[in-house]
Amino acid sequence: MRVLQPLQPGETPPSGAAYLRADPTTTIWGRLPGAADEPVLTVEDGAVVVVDTVSHEGLLPDQGGDPLAYFTAHGVPPQDVLTDAVVLARDLDRDPATDGPHLVTGPIAVRGAQPGDLVRVTLLEAQPRVPYGVVSNRHGRGALPGEFPQGTGDVSVFIRMDDGAGHLPLVPGGPARVRFPLEPFLGLVGVVPAEGGRLHSVPPGPHGGNLDIRLTTVGASFLLPVQVPDAMVYLGDPHGAQGDGEVALTALEASLRATVRLEVVPRGRALAEYGDRRLPLVETPDAIVPTGLDPDLDEAVRISVREAIDLLGARYGMAPHLALAYLSAAADVRISQVVDQVCGAHVVLPRAHFDAVESGS
Repeated sequence: MRVLQPLQPGETPPSGAAYLRADPTTTIWGRLPGAADEPVLTVEDGAVVVVDTVSHEGLLPDQGGDPLAYFTAHGVPPQDVLTDAVVLARDLDRDPATDGPHLVTGPIAVRGAQPGDLVRVTLLEAQPRVPYGVVSNRHGRGALPGEFPQGTGDVSVFIRMDDGAGHLPLVPGGPARVRFPLEPFLGLVGVVPAEGGRLHSVPPGPHGGNLDIRLTTVGASFLLPVQVPDAMVYLGDPHGAQGDGEVALTALEASLRATVRLEVVPRGRALAEYGDRRLPLVETPDAIVPTGLDPDLDEAVRISVREAIDLLGARYGMAPHLALAYLSAAADVRISQVVDQVCGAHVVLPRAHFDAVESGS
């Protein structure tokens, strides 16, 4: 059995790329960077950046606010607790009554990006920094509020990770365990909005943010509408795995070292390839994935379908009624998450369906 080894800040630093630690000078707790925030790093178009991200799980008040105590109580050796998690929990300010839970690293300025452009954030590598993670159900939220948590307290489930898998017991303390694959990705990727200051970290929006789309694993890209000069990209909410819907409230939350490429897509090219996108768009090696966001899940689905129809028209010249027929016959509409105040849906458009169109045959 191959056990994941902890990846502390500064250990095995990358070569040939900018490296951004998660520390009190680069990280905000519970809020997204706003237009008044200065960049913590400035890079050129096309730069590769390595970012240490830290999960909020194990740092929150209902878990004691002390990650060293919390994780060692679950059998984690003290040297396997991330030192940056300890520092952030101790030194960053957060108001539990008004702020979200996420630790957000950034913003990173991408030189030359302008409002009207898109910025492409491609995940090149996602290294788990610890051999464990946590799934939580708290605050009477999740897909089944009023039914879960069962009892008076919040519930956080500690999960061991190794050999590319998470291991979850069938009953507390029992030997039988379900084994599921790790598929690490960043749940929170966004750009600074032009207005609104430091937004709450939970609800996603046109700026991106806490989108929680499980398809955004290594090789996938976010395409985000730039709202302020230099885009000002931020990252957070690292996940070891997630199911569509994220029904408990959190996914398998686990700190990652993320390697991303940051690229500007100028407005002219963006319009030709994707149309006038006002909401985040995802691309994977196999699919183009428009999104829909709304507090009402039904409306989020409708928005995602409209976004898909518009994209198919802009990219391929497809008539709207034929695009709707295609979506019904051959595309999947999926639930991103139902737990982030603003619900998310997305439409998966397989690239292979359009090979003949792309080639002109």
